[in-house]
Parts: sequence; structure tokens; C-alpha cells
Amino acid sequence: MELVQSFIRDYGIAVYAILFAYCALKSGSLPLFAGFAAQTGNLDLATVSAATFMGGYLGDEARFWISRRFGNGIFEKYPRINRLVETGKHLLERYGSAYIFLYRYPKGMRTIGALPLGLTSIRWRTFTFLNAASAAVWTILLVGVGYLFGSAIEQAVASNWGFYSVLALVLFVGMTLFAWRYAMRIQT
Repeated sequence: MELVQSFIRDYGIAVYAILFAYCALKSGSLPLFAGFAAQTGNLDLATVSAATFMGGYLGDEARFWISRRFGNGIFEKYPRINRLVETGKHLLERYGSAYIFLYRYPKGMRTIGALPLGLTSIRWRTFTFLNAASAAVWTILLVGVGYLFGSAIEQAVASNWGFYSVLALVLFVGMTLFAWRYAMRIQT
């Protein structure tokens, strides 16, 4: 935490802009640590939450727009890739709402997650509503967990962070499989 405090002292209000840019580009642990910094009084909780939400929401809106504007024409020149893209489009047409809500959580998916959605016929209004809802839940989870459990997380990082990371991954995969099976049963 001392490193975070030093960073905040050195960069002041620019920390919120950095948090916004980070959240616009990817999902990771920075909002979690920003929530903890808010709990210790080093950052303002409302500003951390706003920067996290707006970065997450607007970053995905930009990727959706870029894909919608420029994406479809790129693959038409490559028939083999275009077939894969068409298969992906059909899957997203069917499961797009769930995908919009979930793609920001697995590591590495957030950066590219909105791009395939721009290739589909999903209306922007639908995308933006689900994107905002997902970004709000994501913000509450990450910033909230950092704020409420930051001290415990700091201790876990100092001792057995690797074990807890693997445990969290196993829990996430288990919950995802359970949700997937439940959604499949509802649709049939």
C-alpha cells in the first residue's frame, strides 16, 4: 500500500485519469486497489467509482462503434476467416445479451470483447443498456470489494496470493458453467 500512497502523492488528481484510461482499455485489479485506497482515505470513493464506471463503459462503447463502423468489410476479402466470423455472428445473435454482460470478467476478454458485437445486428441501444448495466455491476464488485476487503486482500497478497487466485478462478469457472447450464435449460 505504501507504493500506492507514494503514487497518489506523486500524481495527485491525475490518478483518476489514469484509472479511467486503465478501465477503458482493460479489466484488471487496479479498480480493486483504488477501492482499497479509497477505504484508507487516500482517494475519494465516489470519484474512484465514477472513473471506473465511465472508463469501463466508454471503452466498450468505443470498441463497439469501431467494429460497427469498420469491421464487416475487413473480413469479406478472406473467405475462410469470413466463415468463422459468420459463425461467431450467429452465436452472438443468439447469446449476445449474456455475452455482453459476461465478457468483461475473464482475463484478457475485456480488451477485445465488444469488437465482435459490432459485427452483429444487435442494436446499439440494446448494447449500450447492457454495457452500462454490466459496467455498473463490475464497478460495484471491484471497487466495493477493494473498499470493504482491501485490508484482507493486502494481507493475502503478502502471504498466499497465488492460492487465492487459483481458488477464485475455480469458483468463477464453476459459477460460469452453472449459469451456462441454467441458461441452456431455460432456452429449451
